[in-house]
Amino acid sequence: MGARWWRYPVLALSALGIVLAAAVLLAGVLAYPNLPSLEALTDYRPKIPLRVYTADGALIGEFGEERRALVKIDSVPKSMRQAILAAEDDRFYSHGGVDYMGVARAALANLTAGGAREGASTITMQVARNFFLSGEKTLTRKFSEVLLALKIEHYLTKDQILELYINQIYLGQRAYGFAAAAQTYFGRPLEQLSVAEVAMLAGLPKAPSRYNPVVNPKRAKLRQQYVLRRMHELKYISDAEYQTALAQPLAVKRDVQNADVNADFVAEMVRQAMFERYHEAIYSTGMRVYTTLRKADQDAANQALRQGVLDYDRRHGYRGPEGFAELPASAANLDELLEDALADVDVSNGLVPAVVLEAGSRQVKCYLKGGGVISIGGEGLKFAQKGLAESTAAKGRLRRGALIRVQKDDKGGWQILQLPQVEAALISVAPQDGAIRALVGGFDFNRSKFNHVMQAWRQPGSSFKPFIYSAALERGFTAATVINDAPIVVDSAETGGQVWEPKNYEGSYDGPMRMRTALVKSKNLVSIRILQTIGPQYAQDYITRFGFSPEQHPPYLTMALGAGSATPMQMAAAYSVFANGGYRTQPYLIGRVVDARGTVLLQATPKRAGEDAERAIDARNAFIMTSLMRDVVRFGTAARAMQLRRQDLAGKTGTTNDQVDAWFAGFNPKLVAIAWIGFDRPRSLGGAETGAQAALPMWMGYMGKALKGEPEEELAVPDGVQAVKIDPQSGLRVSDSEGIPEYFYQESVPPEPRSAIEGLFGGGSKSPEEVKDQLF
Repeated sequence: MGARWWRYPVLALSALGIVLAAAVLLAGVLAYPNLPSLEALTDYRPKIPLRVYTADGALIGEFGEERRALVKIDSVPKSMRQAILAAEDDRFYSHGGVDYMGVARAALANLTAGGAREGASTITMQVARNFFLSGEKTLTRKFSEVLLALKIEHYLTKDQILELYINQIYLGQRAYGFAAAAQTYFGRPLEQLSVAEVAMLAGLPKAPSRYNPVVNPKRAKLRQQYVLRRMHELKYISDAEYQTALAQPLAVKRDVQNADVNADFVAEMVRQAMFERYHEAIYSTGMRVYTTLRKADQDAANQALRQGVLDYDRRHGYRGPEGFAELPASAANLDELLEDALADVDVSNGLVPAVVLEAGSRQVKCYLKGGGVISIGGEGLKFAQKGLAESTAAKGRLRRGALIRVQKDDKGGWQILQLPQVEAALISVAPQDGAIRALVGGFDFNRSKFNHVMQAWRQPGSSFKPFIYSAALERGFTAATVINDAPIVVDSAETGGQVWEPKNYEGSYDGPMRMRTALVKSKNLVSIRILQTIGPQYAQDYITRFGFSPEQHPPYLTMALGAGSATPMQMAAAYSVFANGGYRTQPYLIGRVVDARGTVLLQATPKRAGEDAERAIDARNAFIMTSLMRDVVRFGTAARAMQLRRQDLAGKTGTTNDQVDAWFAGFNPKLVAIAWIGFDRPRSLGGAETGAQAALPMWMGYMGKALKGEPEEELAVPDGVQAVKIDPQSGLRVSDSEGIPEYFYQESVPPEPRSAIEGLFGGGSKSPEEVKDQLF
């Protein structure tokens, strides 16, 4: 009897276990029918951001709450899948959704700890939680998770479940799914990642914030080492691969932008246009917008504008540090103090913020934002030499604690620069249909989101003169018409203000000259006399053919010098009329829009020059004006552009009063580009900062790359244009064996030399003085 005393407690415990198991089973049977539908899994539609691309498929930007990039399981590298299994669920392909050994281990650990401290979630259970449940650690939630995991395993294959997990799991930095995380942390697709890098990513699901390599690199490294060790233990990687992966340094991106090309102004333009049409849906439905930009063109425009702005800044000297941080002579937490000083200072278009640690006449030692100490000497100090002089005031001197900007030069050495105060814009379009090929709205979008291409209404200066000359051709002027370059006093009634005594830029006057020569030399007084003759009201109406707003160009003689207002975008559209033979094409940016499934939602159908585009000006007018502007490049104010060694370039420099704005507008038959530079709060760029000095180099930097390898385009003479020889001084026709060639409308061809003499003197009725008055 005494030997059986122990049987009763055991029987009681067994009975209790059976009752508990029955209760759990009953709860499961009752709860199972009420589990949520798996439609969210079988018809998986994650929140995919709006993505913007160039015409050739380079990513410009994305907009949405979540960064995602969907990937099929077959496209996921084997090393990535193995890393995930090693980190999260190495028995995934053998259990039925619940790893009972893992559950028992976790239950024992939680019982010992007196609460929920450890989970035993399989990949299937994590899918259940991510799609249907909260993240709270309760028995009720865990029970629902188990039931859902069993249901998921019943309806989906293992590969389908793993694919959902790979695409859905949150991995920090707004990245959802491993494909998005690969781009976010390493800037490369999954298939290009090493074993060390996939192990880093596989360690993130456990705690994305805790193991984030951007925020917590040390913890992330420890977690990565754990994943690698598990991969090695499971024979996924060899001894050699394990050691190589452990030793590999990881270059984690600190800039979370995933773009292939820098075109933030374009991305924002597209976002606004898409939001106006599709509203909030753009942020989550996976729409893709393909713009008309070309990556190579945009890269060239970015580099050209950046170089032009920095070159201008160098010409005007070093202004001193941006500020100062108080740094004790020695401090245990110096790195922390330095990072605090740089916390709110961002990299601006490649100009890296740094704090000076030591400064001498031959060497400056700096701490870079993000860590790292560099030394700068020699040529790297040349620009900031003024800041190293003892005579420089304290606020402008480079000393310990000074906040400065640095960048690497072409040879890999560091140099001191500064944030530019001047702004700039560059846009290029295909004149045949208006497709925008490159657009840079300012020096740094993150510093100023004001889009100077679209929003900056500035005086175009002399770059507006071609439109006045074009109007003159329609009023009977020819390229050979002689106009006097001499001082003039304009009454207030003709200026809309006060008496005006305009001058040429160089301050000199060359007397009578042909209209062609006047444009080549950008003679202000000639332009004013032309406008006086054709009438400002006529010119105001005429310029609307190019897309200009008449209200922005009041009908006064100041219009001849570009005293109205225009944006770089308007100038690009207007110059396209000359480039394409006289047709009005509208610049456009969005080529097509497709949804997440690839269905085309919107397809641009631009009107093309010579097909369905409206004719703006006579083809003969466009030809002669292009001929004039080719001479501006060959012999005139834009002669520097001949360094590009092309004969098919045409254009016009533009400089406003006191050099407030500098422009160059130029083209060949296939590409129009406009470059502008100036201050947001208008002030002089400096006495020598003309369009040729400040804007033309940006245009050349872009066009030199954009047209590289492209054949030169011949300028075809249209019907109704005739070339005859003229005297370069009088503009009168001479025999074919003399003079220089000039183009005329057929009906405006000067008479033969003899007829011209007879006509001018009228059989001896006019004196030489009267003839001179008639000509000049």
